[in-house]
Amino acid sequence: MAKLALPMEGSCRCGRVRLRISAQPILTMACHCSGCQKMSASAYSLSAAIPAQGFEVTEGEPVIGGLHGPDAHHYHCPHCKSWMFTRPEGMDWFVNLRPTMLDDAKWFSPFIETYTSEKLPWATTSAVHSYETFPPFEAYEGLVREFAARN
Repeated sequence: MAKLALPMEGSCRCGRVRLRISAQPILTMACHCSGCQKMSASAYSLSAAIPAQGFEVTEGEPVIGGLHGPDAHHYHCPHCKSWMFTRPEGMDWFVNLRPTMLDDAKWFSPFIETYTSEKLPWATTSAVHSYETFPPFEAYEGLVREFAARN
């Protein structure tokens, strides 16, 4: 993955909610869990973990959809219902952006893939690391360092 030319902007499908990132991702992911399969209507969802201070909604008011529980909140456009980003509860230092919401997503490549225990048999990614569920908490620091060194 090449460094992004920042800031970079994007929107939901209908364009009523717009966003901007001004910080490089700290990690990129593909999640194969059945919840992400249902939310994305695909084999997996894609995420780019963006430092919270480098992420902003510039237009519109996203609403919570998908997960409404205590672990994470999925934010959607209230009109077209595009799943735009996720804010994991208790981890307010980053936002998991759906990278295809950006006006240019060609830069994106997943560095890790999660929940391979639930992946569809034909689904493949170019991820460097694979995990049956999520990486152990203690692995994230090394993954973030390795991701930064590669990019």
